[in-house]
Amino acid sequence: MRYESPESIESAVALLADGAGDCRVLSGGTDLLVQLRAGVVNPDLVVDIKNILEAREISAENGGYRVGAAVTGAELGEHPSLKKAWPGVVEAAELIGSTQIQGRASMGGNLCNASPAADSVPALIAAAAVCTVAGPGGRREVAVEEICTGPGQTSLGKGEFVVSFMFPERMPRSGDAYLRFIPRTEMDIAVVGAGVNLSLDESGVCTAARVALGAVAPRAMLVPAAGEALVGTRLDDADLEAMATAASAACNPIDDKRGTVEYRVKVAGVLARRACGIALERARIN
Repeated sequence: MRYESPESIESAVALLADGAGDCRVLSGGTDLLVQLRAGVVNPDLVVDIKNILEAREISAENGGYRVGAAVTGAELGEHPSLKKAWPGVVEAAELIGSTQIQGRASMGGNLCNASPAADSVPALIAAAAVCTVAGPGGRREVAVEEICTGPGQTSLGKGEFVVSFMFPERMPRSGDAYLRFIPRTEMDIAVVGAGVNLSLDESGVCTAARVALGAVAPRAMLVPAAGEALVGTRLDDADLEAMATAASAACNPIDDKRGTVEYRVKVAGVLARRACGIALERARIN
């Protein structure tokens, strides 16, 4: 196995594009290194992007925030303005592993590992985050929900990798939240994850909403019908129940040792409703 740690995006792209065999990007390594030790993967080339400055920065941009793909969960939690603007996203990222893992794990790695149960991905989708992807053809912008195509699979081409995430400008009276259900109290894989992001007008009517789910389909997904159920309402009990029903209806889960199909479908609606309540409270004080 060949290991490279380039200091520029161009160098990383060239290595990945020219590399023969299985080429992997190391953003945090908390998935890749485990897979290597277990013999699940045996790459010919590993390209570590943690020495690329653009992949390691958090910066204000056009009223929003750009977050490098290799920024760690610990760094996200220590950034007060980002945490204030997007608490749900930061909370989701901080659920990845233990305190030690937080010093390495990144949203870029969590996304591109393409696990249907990845914690940060539903929160990123709900936030309408957009990835900047670099590759041999230059850069392109891709919505987070378009990156993963199935378990362990992404839409990234040969030589491409995610450089950063762009979060849009936060409007007044907006809030987001992420919740997951796990069998244990800490450090487990989500049975269901739910992210909600919404905005209110001055009278308290919902003007925009995005609801995303994880671990209930082959990839984390946006549920447009759930968001549409909230827009134009005051998010009363009946409105929240309609949203939860739409969330459950969108599920296409599997049976496994963590939960049955029926259980996941039910929990998806319950978690989406609870996350919506948290996002609503945050919107009302912003």
